[in-house]
Amino acid sequence: MNFLQTVLAFVVCLGSLIVFHELGHYLVARWCGVKVLRFSVGMGKVVWSRRFGPDQTEWAVSALPLGGYVKMLDAREGDLSALPPQDLKREFTRQNVWKRIAIVAAGPLANFLIAIVLFAGLYMYGVEEPVSKISVRAGEAAALAAGAAAADQADAAPSAPSATPAWRAGLRSGDLVTAVNEQPVAVWSELRWNLMQSAIDKKEARLTVERPGQGRMHFALPADVLAALDLEGDVLGKLGLGVARPAPVVQQVLAGGPAERAGLRVDDLLLSVGGTPVADGIAFIDIIRASAGKTVEVVVRRAGQPLALAMTPQAEQAKSGKGTVTVGKISAYVALQPDMIVVPSSPLQAVGKAMTRVWDTCTMTLKMIGKMIVGEVSLKNVTGPITIADYAGQTARMGVVSYLSFIAFISISLGVMNLLPIPVLDGGHLLYYSLEVLTGRPVPERFNEIAQRVGIGLLMTLMLLAVFNDVARLL
Repeated sequence: MNFLQTVLAFVVCLGSLIVFHELGHYLVARWCGVKVLRFSVGMGKVVWSRRFGPDQTEWAVSALPLGGYVKMLDAREGDLSALPPQDLKREFTRQNVWKRIAIVAAGPLANFLIAIVLFAGLYMYGVEEPVSKISVRAGEAAALAAGAAAADQADAAPSAPSATPAWRAGLRSGDLVTAVNEQPVAVWSELRWNLMQSAIDKKEARLTVERPGQGRMHFALPADVLAALDLEGDVLGKLGLGVARPAPVVQQVLAGGPAERAGLRVDDLLLSVGGTPVADGIAFIDIIRASAGKTVEVVVRRAGQPLALAMTPQAEQAKSGKGTVTVGKISAYVALQPDMIVVPSSPLQAVGKAMTRVWDTCTMTLKMIGKMIVGEVSLKNVTGPITIADYAGQTARMGVVSYLSFIAFISISLGVMNLLPIPVLDGGHLLYYSLEVLTGRPVPERFNEIAQRVGIGLLMTLMLLAVFNDVARLL
């Protein structure tokens, strides 16, 4: 079932974005008076087609679903001498250079416009997100000594080299981040976004936080620490930051399970397992999962008093990225939901925020591409259709809001990639036309042919790299 949902989510996402991209080319071509011969979703052999409109444009579905195209009347693709004069006037290369630039640029601009519409709709609707309250991991060696309480963490910062960057900077669990580099943040995604930008720009991240009982405070994550981060995966986790979660209070105990047999009750506050302090429900689950079949001492606070319980997590088989593993379960539920907030925006605010989000995403994407070219960021970040399909399925299962946000992000990525100055892409054609504007004459046909071959070779190389990375992630 998950596989079918993933495939459907991928097809809907990529298919709709391809259609909107090509509609951009089509509508502007018609507006500029160019005759459109075919509108195709997909590449290669046409498997279905119908003709519509005064020009009898062929609307087609082609065999390869990764792409699409708009075929216009073009003298470079055949002899048009037999056509009547009224049709020759509508031939693509006979249009002035500014019309050709508008037609080519319309596809990527359509992708950006769709992203703005989607983000604006989500901002007006109001998206429920975790607030920007953080939990801070002390370090691999220092975590046990740090304890679970934020007060203890504030008093005893570890000096060990294993202390995380966030801990060394002075941040502590329970801090509410209100600004990064003087940019206000209210939710976790805004905090992550601003820290990612600082990491890409290799700049210091100055954080303003509200600490319970101490008021407003200021801390900084150094530029050299952020510059050294591997931007693949959980970047904030590598800094020692996580979403703050509630105290690990037992919410439900299932009948007949290990938790009930050990005497665990609803509203018990979990303090430690096997001597290891428990900071939140996630930490408790991790310890229990790793203790399959082992008897551990679980210390709880009940009615204000500590109580030790002997508990043996039941061993069960579970699937993971590495296959089937044995995990421990106790048949109890612990509080996990972080503090959430819904921030709806007015239509004007939503459009402004959406445009800013699209612009920031474009600039961040270009910076990442630049860093990959100079070797500062791993080529493992190049992803292909398999990874996109996987994320499409995951976000679809998470809900409509997550899925629409994913579609908006992919739309921006498609727009940026198509604007890269690579022959055969829209950006390559825009480069040719820009040179024509500067020189007053078209790019020589021979140069165009050579550039096309180079562009196809480069695209094939990128596609092979993307597919290789996709397969490597699966394995």
